[in-house]
Amino acid sequence: MLGSRLVVLADAHLGAAPREDEEALLAFLDAVPRLGDCLLVNGDLFDFWFSYRRVIPREGFRVTSALAALRRRVPIVMTGGNHDRWGDSFWQGDLDIGFAPAELRFSLGGLNVVALHGDGVAEEHRSAVFMHRVTSHPLAVRAYRALHPDLGFRLVGFLSRHLADSTRDPAVLERAAARQQHWAKDRLGGDPSIGLLVMAHTHRPALAEPFPGRRYLNPGAWIEGRRYAVASGDGVELKQW
Repeated sequence: MLGSRLVVLADAHLGAAPREDEEALLAFLDAVPRLGDCLLVNGDLFDFWFSYRRVIPREGFRVTSALAALRRRVPIVMTGGNHDRWGDSFWQGDLDIGFAPAELRFSLGGLNVVALHGDGVAEEHRSAVFMHRVTSHPLAVRAYRALHPDLGFRLVGFLSRHLADSTRDPAVLERAAARQQHWAKDRLGGDPSIGLLVMAHTHRPALAEPFPGRRYLNPGAWIEGRRYAVASGDGVELKQW
C-alpha cells in the first residue's frame, strides 16, 4: 500500500516551462507532506529526460534533488510520459522512486489505482500515435543511448515538437480530452477492480465517476495553471498551487 492520501502531479515540462514554474514546483514538493502522505508524478515532469548508464540531464538536477529529499519523507511513484519515459533504472535504483515507463498499479488505502500518462491512447493525429510507437520501441531507445549525450540532447531539441501533438488549437485539445475521458470510461468498465484511473497528457483537468465509487482523474498540467490533485478513499479534489 502506497499511502492513504495521494498528491498527483503531471505535465510540468521542466526545461520548456518558465523558470518561475520550476521555483514554484520546488516549493510545492517541499509542501507535499502537508498535502498528503504519498506522491504520484504522472508523466512529463520534464520536457525531456533520458537516463544514460552514467549520465542524467543537468537541466533537471534541482527538481531531481528535491524528489530525492522528498522520498525520505513520503513514498513516491512515477510514470513516464511521451517526453520523459526513458528513466531506465535511475528512479528506482538510485532514488527508490517506483517508476514505470507506461502503466503503474498500486493500492491507496483500500483503493486500487491505475496510473498512465495517456499518450498513444486518445490522440487526435496519427503522427502522434506513430511517434509514441517509435519512441517506445526498444531498438529506438538503444540507438539513442549510443549517442553522446550532448549530441542526443541537441537532436531532441530539434525534434521536440514531434514528441506529441503540439497544437494549441482549443477545439483540437478539447476533442483530445473528450476522447481520453471516453477511453477511461471504457477502461474502467472493462476492469471492475480499478477504483481510480489517473491519466494526464491532454493538459485538461477532469474528474468523473462513470461508475459508483470508481473514478477517472486528470489533474491538469502544472505548466498551465500549476494544477495538481489530491485523492483518497473518500474522494478526489482538483487543486491549484
